[in-house]
Amino acid sequence: MVSVDKAIIARYERGGHRFEILVDPDLAWRLKRGEEVDMDDLLASLEVYKDAKKGERVSEELLQKTFGTTDIYEIAKYIIRHGEVHLTTEQRRRMHDEVWNKIAHLIARRAVDPRTGAPHPVQRILNAMEQAKVHVDIFKTPEEQVQQVVDAIRKIIPIRMETKKVQIIVPPQYTGKVYGHLKHYKILRENWGNDGSLSVVIEIPAGMVEDLLHEVAGLTHGDVQSKILE
Repeated sequence: MVSVDKAIIARYERGGHRFEILVDPDLAWRLKRGEEVDMDDLLASLEVYKDAKKGERVSEELLQKTFGTTDIYEIAKYIIRHGEVHLTTEQRRRMHDEVWNKIAHLIARRAVDPRTGAPHPVQRILNAMEQAKVHVDIFKTPEEQVQQVVDAIRKIIPIRMETKKVQIIVPPQYTGKVYGHLKHYKILRENWGNDGSLSVVIEIPAGMVEDLLHEVAGLTHGDVQSKILE
């Protein structure tokens, strides 16, 4: 549980009522971006306030009426995802820098200079992002913003996203969790066997192939077939 002095306020308003919770800024940011976090680590207290600074609590009756539950974890998730998270200027700067740098590293892994076929160094990408005056959103994942950044810096440096087609064949006992993972990528073709097995062909940035195959092997305890088609 984050200490109160390091916590920030997340606020949600509905029907003329204000609901505030005290949260860890980094974990709140991650939750708002769609990641899963430990709620015990996220919250500074197990209370919902009308005014957190004054310590005025919201009644359980109003919580039930507004959120349909009095479960503090579910209410906290809703407040963060649908309300405002009040970050300090320093927190915003730090989070911006983190997203900014992660995007540059993702591009360095996935893109090449079409003139040479070699990847661009991270610093060259960072410089191009500065020159192109790229805007990044701290409440979106770096992954979501890669393509728009590539489009922006293409005016500064020659760059091409290198992709590979990969076939993955999964036994029936693992198809549920593996398919849930693969659907985040571009699926070109999928075939389901009569026994529930799955054969899928996906297109993926070349620099991510090794990581993907490692992740799928972990989900299936190594019981998977894979082949790079091109």
